[in-house]
Amino acid sequence: MNITLIFTSYGPPGALNYSVFMISLVVYLTTVFANVTLMLVICLDTSLHKPMYIFLFNLAINGLIGSSAVLPKIMENLIDDMKDIMYADCILQVFLINVYGTCAYAILTLMAYDRYVSICKPLQYHNIMTPAKIRLLLFIVYCLPICSLAVQVYLTSRLPICRFKINKLFCDNLAVVNLSCVKNTWGDLYGICLVLVFVVLPLIFVILSYVRILFVSLNASVSAREKALKTCTPHLITFINFSLASLFSVIYNRFNISLSKEVNVFMSIHFILIPPLLHPLIYGIRTKEISNSLTRILQRKILALGFNLKTKKRCNDALFISTK
Repeated sequence: MNITLIFTSYGPPGALNYSVFMISLVVYLTTVFANVTLMLVICLDTSLHKPMYIFLFNLAINGLIGSSAVLPKIMENLIDDMKDIMYADCILQVFLINVYGTCAYAILTLMAYDRYVSICKPLQYHNIMTPAKIRLLLFIVYCLPICSLAVQVYLTSRLPICRFKINKLFCDNLAVVNLSCVKNTWGDLYGICLVLVFVVLPLIFVILSYVRILFVSLNASVSAREKALKTCTPHLITFINFSLASLFSVIYNRFNISLSKEVNVFMSIHFILIPPLLHPLIYGIRTKEISNSLTRILQRKILALGFNLKTKKRCNDALFISTK
């Protein structure tokens, strides 16, 4: 469908647009750097080839998908005179944003399950969290949401449209549905089912997991409680941060609340802007294993660079002496 859609929330290029562009650019570049660094640390250090860090690696990939699906287009529209997008690109953006959101919740749920098994069933941990089971869980985490969301996006793309303006900074499923001239009853019901399966159920599972972890920790020794707190704190911060960002996004997309333009801009991009940036930073700062691994890798690289420079200098000195 060769149709161009117009975004109406940007306004003409001005001080606010350029300020948001600079903030978005800095955050996006920092997000890419932080997530790629985290992924490289996990790949290069074999001591981190454990379930928790494998899930964290996938969370970093998911964050890059979410950021890259939206932020480059937002930055382009902020400084361009024409704030438009092709209909096919809009549908693709909807799909990628939904994949980012649902898969992030699913991965965070796996991480909560890993913490539950580690703390509540420590003697059975290696028998439960086997490599085969991890691969199966990751396959389900990606395959089930992607297939389900593909159906939703297909249903949305089949709707006839009679409006061509989107009062948002980027495309989301509800915005595209609102362009249609007909009511999408089955699509709405299907969307509610997706929210229940991929948002509500994971939320309940994470809450129940941490309730169980809390009870077990209260009956454990002081050192065991401290260890549980250290291992669970990064995940809790990440999960709460992502849940709040998702809540802001739902409020912005579903309800017409009279807010200032600045607040609307923040609420619309918070879901895409903040979590992918904070997740690697939280784990990089709060997780001792990752911090130590990054330090060791940097030390090895610096030592190797110093050794190569010394070797090169010796070779140049020998060459200079031989030519005299």
